[in-house]
Amino acid sequence: MTAPNNVDGTALVDFHCHLDLYPDHQAAIDQCEREAVYTLAVTTTPKAWERNHQLTSTTKYVRAALGLHPQLVESRSHELALWKELVDETRYVGEVGLDSGPRYFRSLDLQKQVFGEILDRCAELGDRILTVHSVRAVKLVLDSLEARFPQGRGKVVMHWFTGTLAELRRAVDMGCYFSVNLAMLEGDRRRAVAAAIPLDRVLTETDGPFTQTLGRPSHPVDVSITVLELARMHGLDGPSMARRITGNLRALIG
Repeated sequence: MTAPNNVDGTALVDFHCHLDLYPDHQAAIDQCEREAVYTLAVTTTPKAWERNHQLTSTTKYVRAALGLHPQLVESRSHELALWKELVDETRYVGEVGLDSGPRYFRSLDLQKQVFGEILDRCAELGDRILTVHSVRAVKLVLDSLEARFPQGRGKVVMHWFTGTLAELRRAVDMGCYFSVNLAMLEGDRRRAVAAAIPLDRVLTETDGPFTQTLGRPSHPVDVSITVLELARMHGLDGPSMARRITGNLRALIG
C-alpha cells in the first residue's frame, strides 16, 4: 500500500530514490509512470547503471543517474574507471559525494579523491546534474564543488541536506538546489533549515527504500506528504506547492 497523491493529481517529483533496491525493480518504475512522479533513480555503483539505464530509456517520468556512493568507495573505488567510461551516456550523476560519519571516516581521503575526479570529469563535460550526499561533510563537499565544479558547468542538488544555516546560505550562493524529504522537516532545527531554503531551489525526495512511510519503505508517490508539509510551512495549498516543485525541476533540467 502506498500513500495516495494528495495534491489533486498534480505531478510530483522524487529527485532521489533507489528504485533498483526495491524487491521488484520494474514494478517500482511502473508505479512512478502510473502515478506521474518524476523520479531520479540513483545508483550506488557504476555496475548498476546498465540495468537502470535499460529500464528507463523510454520512460516518461523516470531517469537513471550514474553513481558511486561515498559509503561504498572503500570497496568500489576501482569502479571509478567504469564510471568515467559511462558518464558520457547521461546528464544525471548520483549518488556521489562525501560521508565522514563514524563508519566511513577512515575512507574519507579516498572519498575526496574519487569525488574530486568525478567533479573534474563533470566540469569538463558540462551540463551534468548531480545529486550529492554530504553526511557530516557539508563544508568539505562545498569546498570541493567550489574548487572543482564551477558554476555554469552543471547543476548540483544537495540530497538530504543536514548542514547549518550558514552552510545552507553558502550552498544557495553557489547555485545549489535541495531535495527535501520528510525526515528533514522533523524537529525545530531541521525545520528551520528547511524553511530557509529559497522556494525556487526546493525539490522533493524519498531516498526510498531507506526511509519509511506508513510503516513500510517509502515509495516515490509518498513525496505528496512532504509536499503538503512544505505547503503548510510556506502558507500555500498543496497543488500550488507541487506546481512550484515541478517548475523548479523544469528550471533545473532546462
